[in-house]
Amino acid sequence: MDINPTTPITERGPAVDPAVRLDTVHLRLPSTAGTVNILNGIDLTISQGETVSIIGPSGSGKTSLLMVIAGLERASQGRILCAGNDLTALDEDGLARFRRDHVGIVFQDFHLVPAMTALENVALPLEFAGRDDAFKRAESELAAVGLDHRLSHYPGQLSGGEQQRVALARAFVAEPSILFADEPTGNLDGATGAQVIDLLFDLHHRRGTTLILITHQMDLAERCQRRIEIEDGRIKDRAGVAKS
Repeated sequence: MDINPTTPITERGPAVDPAVRLDTVHLRLPSTAGTVNILNGIDLTISQGETVSIIGPSGSGKTSLLMVIAGLERASQGRILCAGNDLTALDEDGLARFRRDHVGIVFQDFHLVPAMTALENVALPLEFAGRDDAFKRAESELAAVGLDHRLSHYPGQLSGGEQQRVALARAFVAEPSILFADEPTGNLDGATGAQVIDLLFDLHHRRGTTLILITHQMDLAERCQRRIEIEDGRIKDRAGVAKS
């Protein structure tokens, strides 16, 4: 069941601030053909520690929804509460601090810095945050994903699966309250992708991180506690699947 703020307390358990709440969120972007409506009145609540998959056809608004929740794109209308922050009230500096303190993101294309070693890539967000223990924490996080023997290797020296594990370590190193994964197995073969996904869910379970996963794979979507289907910028369907 999607938790709605109007649902009586007796139906949703003890009052706990949600990890994410969207109230009538719209996203409109300009184009040469005129304004394009990307998101059209999204209402969504995600509980702390919940796993939620977002599915839908190409161009349905899945990644755009992730972008506005993560504070990477500003909504045109509506309100977004995420990890206790009202994103619609934050300026660009405030959004950057919000992402630094609360958000981890794993993309399909890894987005590692080619000129940095695995250790340096994972330490990077902590260095930006001014943490003295950046490299110690990065080494520990790489060990957690089975890459403590690859600390000094550059992305070009790693396989695709190893690069995605480095990306996972970087996403988790700052202990985010919310992790976004956008088609994290899209550039991996089936066996390697399955290993990465098992690791992703294992890290989620151990850390208690809220996980929002974008995927086109139904079997992967059904590993999450809830599945949200997007079509034409609207939520078409919601389902509790609780398979993981």
